[in-house]
Amino acid sequence: MELGIIGLPQSGKTTLFNALTHGDAPTGISGGKLEVHTAVIDVPDERVGKLADIFQPKKIVQAKVTYADIAGLEGKAAEGGISGQLLNTLAQMDGYIHVVRQFENASVPHLHGRIDPQRDLANMEAELILNDLILVERKLQRLEDERKRGGVGRDKGVVERETELFEKLQNLLSEEIPLRHETFTDDEEKMLSSYGFLSKKPQLIVINHDENQKPIEVNMPFVRTTVVSMPAKLEMDIAQLPIEEAALFLEEYGIEEPGLKRFIKLSYDLLGLISFFTAAEKEVHAWTVRKGVTAQEAAGAIHSDMEKGFIRAEVVSFEDLIELGGYAEARNHGKLRLEGKKYLVQDGDVITIRFNI
Repeated sequence: MELGIIGLPQSGKTTLFNALTHGDAPTGISGGKLEVHTAVIDVPDERVGKLADIFQPKKIVQAKVTYADIAGLEGKAAEGGISGQLLNTLAQMDGYIHVVRQFENASVPHLHGRIDPQRDLANMEAELILNDLILVERKLQRLEDERKRGGVGRDKGVVERETELFEKLQNLLSEEIPLRHETFTDDEEKMLSSYGFLSKKPQLIVINHDENQKPIEVNMPFVRTTVVSMPAKLEMDIAQLPIEEAALFLEEYGIEEPGLKRFIKLSYDLLGLISFFTAAEKEVHAWTVRKGVTAQEAAGAIHSDMEKGFIRAEVVSFEDLIELGGYAEARNHGKLRLEGKKYLVQDGDVITIRFNI
């Protein structure tokens, strides 16, 4: 899972990045230049520790999330769209954490002179939408040229289906509706998979206020979009403290859990992700997959050979395995099941893949 942190200059992107990664990247104005700070973080999951207590493995591997603090966007939808390295960086993300400024600070001037979260949110959304619209219109022009040439080298039906789909995208974007708001069929998703449309990516919007402000509400009616409020500066300060001191500060400010745990949960829900586990004396390992994957597809997340040579999966729920204390008792109580390649993996499944190559 790779999430890009975006927002206007001086909105608190790097501050939030430091809060989530326990980092100390310098904050300040980037001058509109592309700067990307990245950090790979272990996904905090207490279930991994409990499995390790049973199996006493030689190795423990947590699931990973990559956060990328991306500078360079200024909410100014230019006619030519986002270009070059910035576009490539944005297109590679699985989703965005969009930081919107609410905090007031006279020493940190706002790009547009005054604080207006709803305006800033709309401007950034417009930039993503316009970029996608430019790409769609260029694609439609290429499809039109291809039709005029008789569709040489490609099936005529494929060209027609692509044209119909991209006209649908054009209509949505022209009405200022981000593509993440639309539901696409499996065939349409396959056709769109290589384009990396920016407005199609899920978005977690963070209203960045200070600890003395009451969080405001913003209007964001689109699906696959979640809005939360948090004091990023306070979270960063707490994240950089020793564990014992951090716990005291969390209690003092009434924060139930650190920002990282909260954001992991929100990110998993937003992207439709779940975790399953493999557990043995050699290794306890957490794996991240999308909801709805089959046992055979989950095997591929471990190793491609396992997917190719999949025979069956031995499955037990995390809760049953912990309660019964191991595979032997789970089997004796009928909680360890044999599942085929079409079994839909559930969050918390502990799976042993049987395969043959």
